[in-house]
Amino acid sequence: MTAASRFLSMSKSNYDAVVIGSGPNGLAAAITLARSGRSVLVIEAAPEVGGGLRTSELTLPGYLHDHCSAVHPMAVATGFFRSLPLEQHGLQWIQPKIPLAHPLDDGSAAVLRRSVPETGAVRRDGRFTPDEGSYQWLMAPIVQNWETIESEVLAPPRPRIPPHLRTLVSFGWKAIQPATRLAQEFKSEATKALFSGIAAHSILPLTERGTSAAGLLLAAAGHVAGWPIPRGGSRGIAVALASYFQSLGGEVETGWTVRSLDELPAAPLVLCDTGPHALAEIAGNRLPDSFKNALRRFRYGGAAFKLDWALDGPIPWTNPACREAGTVHVGGSLAEIAASEASLGASPASSEIPKRPFVLVAQQSLFDNTRAPDGRHTGWAYCHVPNGAHFDAKAEAEMAASIENQVERFAPGFKDRILARCVRTPARLEEENPNLVGGDIAGGSMNLRQLLFRPTRRLYGTPAKGLYLCSASTPPGGGVHGLCGYYAALQAIRKADS
Repeated sequence: MTAASRFLSMSKSNYDAVVIGSGPNGLAAAITLARSGRSVLVIEAAPEVGGGLRTSELTLPGYLHDHCSAVHPMAVATGFFRSLPLEQHGLQWIQPKIPLAHPLDDGSAAVLRRSVPETGAVRRDGRFTPDEGSYQWLMAPIVQNWETIESEVLAPPRPRIPPHLRTLVSFGWKAIQPATRLAQEFKSEATKALFSGIAAHSILPLTERGTSAAGLLLAAAGHVAGWPIPRGGSRGIAVALASYFQSLGGEVETGWTVRSLDELPAAPLVLCDTGPHALAEIAGNRLPDSFKNALRRFRYGGAAFKLDWALDGPIPWTNPACREAGTVHVGGSLAEIAASEASLGASPASSEIPKRPFVLVAQQSLFDNTRAPDGRHTGWAYCHVPNGAHFDAKAEAEMAASIENQVERFAPGFKDRILARCVRTPARLEEENPNLVGGDIAGGSMNLRQLLFRPTRRLYGTPAKGLYLCSASTPPGGGVHGLCGYYAALQAIRKADS
């Protein structure tokens, strides 16, 4: 059905709100609006809902791979998703025994465990390193005050003196530091590597200020709620969100690419789960040129180069903790990881294929038998490259080989277990999901300039009455938590009711 015929078929329908895009933030916005008693229509360009929350057979029949996000600490550690009855709509969380392991060349591994005192670098003989105390000093206050951190840090900035100011100042002093500097609080190279690997989720050079924030928040989330995976794949999160939304009376239309707001049925509220650049295009003359230019100045961050594997057995990690972990960070020492992530500050044209990239690995099939045929397994991995980095056939093969060599380094025999692979360059990621501009999976750079006021100082709002942005390009940024959509919808409701 064309956009025109859809518009004609809906011209007699009345909606209180329309949401463009059905990623986790779009669905979160739609649910929040529907729970306020409003009639809501969600429009999705793809054949199914979910945005990056998709799972399909990318390699061989029977092997289920997550297209984008795979492990979801923020989905269970933050309040919005916890407030929804998603389990009643089919969502099942699986908690690996170990949230995260980080193997090292001597055969040991740094391990993020659910318990703060037990977390740190554990040697083969089981003895804790001297960092047990320093890790407790760093993380225990954040975990103990998680509700305060969540409600103030993972929320839009508000012009007021926040409660629990001392807790927030203590967190902010740690979070604003470059990860390379805060890691020096630890004595062992193993614990430094563990922290820097988690901080690398910022997708920034680790020498940049503010990169410690990602390390602190994601590590704390692991202690508070684990790093879980959804049974059957990340698609299960989207299906549960959409099912709950429809149970509230919401409507969903898929296969409809919105190219102009003029296509939409009339509604007083329109929320866009799109990038700022895309909003500038589809809004047309509803937005002044000055604001559209501000949206176009929004900076996207580093990109992902992703591999999915069909395997004839589990990844044969040398360290046994890695065989029990849902996520494995492959990158060696702090110095190696920092060197790999430093390329994110380079231009795509000048970047080289790193020989030892920092690789993030998820092994869902170890814990979820729906992901692969009996006795077989899947592997999910990506590394960071500059935004928009171009890969011809030769460069693509070299990058894939670099990633696989890194896994082989800590899991000898891994490459012999590969039955098939699916390679996704930044360009392919964006082609599949236009919100992943240049391969950016976080909705925009999380540097200090854009950490709070993203994409503009209006945050979710625009000069056009009733038009809002609700994507990961708004606070609090990337991750599967729905908070961007939730806070955008709250602002839209508040203004509409005032």
